[in-house]
Amino acid sequence: MTLTVASLHIYPVKSLGGFSVAEVRTTDRGPEHDRRWMLIDAQGRFISQREIPAMACLHCSPLSDGFRVTDVRDGATIDMPWALNAGQPRAASVWNDTLQLTGASEAVSAWFAHRLEVPCSLVYMPDHCLRNVDPHYATGITSLSDGYPYLIMSEASLDDLNGRMDRSIPMDRFRPNIVIAGGSAFQEDGWKEIRIGTTRFSLVKPCGRCVITTTDQRTGERGPEPLRTLAAYRKRVTSDGAVKLDIGMNAMGRIGDLIRTGDIVRA
Repeated sequence: MTLTVASLHIYPVKSLGGFSVAEVRTTDRGPEHDRRWMLIDAQGRFISQREIPAMACLHCSPLSDGFRVTDVRDGATIDMPWALNAGQPRAASVWNDTLQLTGASEAVSAWFAHRLEVPCSLVYMPDHCLRNVDPHYATGITSLSDGYPYLIMSEASLDDLNGRMDRSIPMDRFRPNIVIAGGSAFQEDGWKEIRIGTTRFSLVKPCGRCVITTTDQRTGERGPEPLRTLAAYRKRVTSDGAVKLDIGMNAMGRIGDLIRTGDIVRA
């Protein structure tokens, strides 16, 4: 069966809602404009839907020279540029990585703090800030993502998961960059490399899922699924004893190419 790109997705701010695009340019740290912004707490640590599910209610949409963040609960908006060229340096951490980022204005940060009802600041990852991926799995850099530049999901795998649950959930729970149509469920587990158009992607490790997948991406409400069902048939125990519930693959990609919805995927 032919494999194609079903959809492409960008998330300008880590853990906020993203948007779909017809085409995207690949960069060394992920899709262009993906996860270059992030919210941090008073200690400089990143915050996400794990701790603040209301972040799911803040949705990004593209503008000609940046993006708009809309609080879907009441329609409040703020417009942001794709890049921040000036601002105060801010030390921030993503998991075990400490980075020198650029802080947004106090007014912009105050908007997000008011919306989420938590003290927080917005920061941007400038081009000179380089964050390495885990060298145990790959060589290269990433954005402010959890670990790798690209996350690839399969429609067939989600269909298989939904067929095991009482209620289906949408693809946005898994926050992928590239969604592939066609083929069989979890065929991506065995892929080492795929090619989309002229762009090659190395699939470096499965994506172990967290509580964000249980969060409705419009209301912020949570339930037990899909983690309960994934635990029944997609459990992986790592060499250090950690339990992972896998669906989707983390990937590295070649720089500078355009990939488009409808492109043929060769595995």
